[in-house]
Amino acid sequence: MKIGIDVGSTGIKVVFFKDPAIVWQQVTPTKPGQAGLVQTLIDQGLAATGTLKNDIEKISVTGYGRHLIPSSDRIVDEISANAAGIHRLSGGTARTLINIGGQDVKIITLTDQGQVSDFRMNDKCAAGTGRFFEIAATILDTPLDAFYTEDTVEPVNINSTCAVFAESEIISLLAKGVNKQSIIKGINHAVANRIARLAGNGLMEEKVYIDGGPAQNKGLIESLEDALMCDINVTDSPQFTVAFGALLTG
Repeated sequence: MKIGIDVGSTGIKVVFFKDPAIVWQQVTPTKPGQAGLVQTLIDQGLAATGTLKNDIEKISVTGYGRHLIPSSDRIVDEISANAAGIHRLSGGTARTLINIGGQDVKIITLTDQGQVSDFRMNDKCAAGTGRFFEIAATILDTPLDAFYTEDTVEPVNINSTCAVFAESEIISLLAKGVNKQSIIKGINHAVANRIARLAGNGLMEEKVYIDGGPAQNKGLIESLEDALMCDINVTDSPQFTVAFGALLTG
């Protein structure tokens, strides 16, 4: 059994893999004491899969807090883990990957062998990241997987996607009586346009995938397809791509 762990800034993801399939996966919010949270998830996975500790072949860790887990056998950088994970999960077809993490956005291009050929990352800002969506979802009392609106809904203009100012702006729009669906669509449009600006010219190559927790937001996918003028593909469990890729390396 191989175990991959992604200690992200907003969520800790653990994947158990026994070739050729993922046999168990779980996520928990990131809080102080990451090592203890990881161990709890590993114990849960061992119990759920009937695996003994002696049957663990390797524990690979990546993510924001990868250096905080003393039980790991291997530490993997996030870019390499992300590329390895999407290459396997896409059946080797992915050429561009948009990763929306808790505190950053990355755009990675891959070779046909799954190697990283180029990547870009947003500036040091939570704009358009998982943290931004968490704030918006809390204020709007709407889960992320429900951030989807009908085509007929007109999006409101969101002036700032900065997580610091998002709360006051969204609260102000609600106070003015702006329809919640219009705010949701406006948020999706604003984030998609920001990602499109990050991509710029010449970086996006077919076939394009997106992963990270916000990839569960169907409204964002539609907005991204409009902004980038291409199809966006999503795997079954996009928030676990990086953890899975970590265990594939080395």
